[in-house]
Amino acid sequence: MNSRELVDRTLAGEAVPRFPVGPLAVHYCAGLAGVTVRRYTSDARILADCVIRYCERFRPDAVWVSADTWVNAQAMGVRVGAEDDNLPWGRLGPPPFRTAADIDRIPEPDTATQGRYPLMLEALRRICEAVGEEVFVVGCFDQYPFSLATSLLGINETMLAVADDPALVRALMERCLEYAMAYGTAMGQAGARLLSGGDSTAALMGPRLFREIALPFERRLIAGLKAAAGRPVSLHICGDATPVLADMASTGADVLEIDHQVDMARACDIVGPEITLWGNLDPVAVLLRGTPAAVDTAARRAIEDVRGRGHRRFVLSSGCTLAPDTPAANLEALLRAV
Repeated sequence: MNSRELVDRTLAGEAVPRFPVGPLAVHYCAGLAGVTVRRYTSDARILADCVIRYCERFRPDAVWVSADTWVNAQAMGVRVGAEDDNLPWGRLGPPPFRTAADIDRIPEPDTATQGRYPLMLEALRRICEAVGEEVFVVGCFDQYPFSLATSLLGINETMLAVADDPALVRALMERCLEYAMAYGTAMGQAGARLLSGGDSTAALMGPRLFREIALPFERRLIAGLKAAAGRPVSLHICGDATPVLADMASTGADVLEIDHQVDMARACDIVGPEITLWGNLDPVAVLLRGTPAAVDTAARRAIEDVRGRGHRRFVLSSGCTLAPDTPAANLEALLRAV
């Protein structure tokens, strides 16, 4: 059984000899290869080579294909970039969308031409060609509709509009749904075995508004991606998502990526046995600043929590993206823990 088969069987709830390991390595791969984040996020060949080199160096069971969380926003017309060679990309300038008329000017999604869509899909195809038969490849379609909307309107402006102009927020989320759907579907067609997106800012609204505004769009996107791409879908929410964890489980997602602030045993109890949990070591206190012994202890505790609840669907990972300067010895300790 190779790594791809191990993760596939884990997601299906089948018996496996060990839990797979799939740290969220994104810009870490750039640092490992000695290239800048700017080059990593703007060149398909470089991005692919960095991920392949990371895969060859550490032999994880799953690898991630992502540049940053601004690919969809860029395709929709946001000016994005980085102010330094080793800073992640973000929005440059003020939010460009403020009114319904602004939303009407957003074109239909076209993953063959817009923004960095072609770059990301080329990188994904290269990675799948190199490792996809042996390693499980996760394609990140960036963000779910609410979080993508905050990238377009601005987070403060979106939170105010939730109360003052909810029709504007929902109209923008409809357009965001189309773009996330197009990008995720294209990633599935390019070879990704799991489609992953985040909706962390949605949890900031609190459980009531999360259920009222974000949850219906999450459900629609997940159902649409499963139908169009025929791939399992993951939902990532950073921080302590415990108050909305049951709602996350109701989205239809096959995988929930949980951060270190969520108690793993409690997550198993809330989510139930039919959904895969992916996580959840602290990427800073443990993986960046800890020792290999501390990583081993934290990893084994997470595994014991899962096994103690009889949960079979589990991938050991960092709770969020690895810091670029995470010590190699700590990452090796994580991979050895299973």
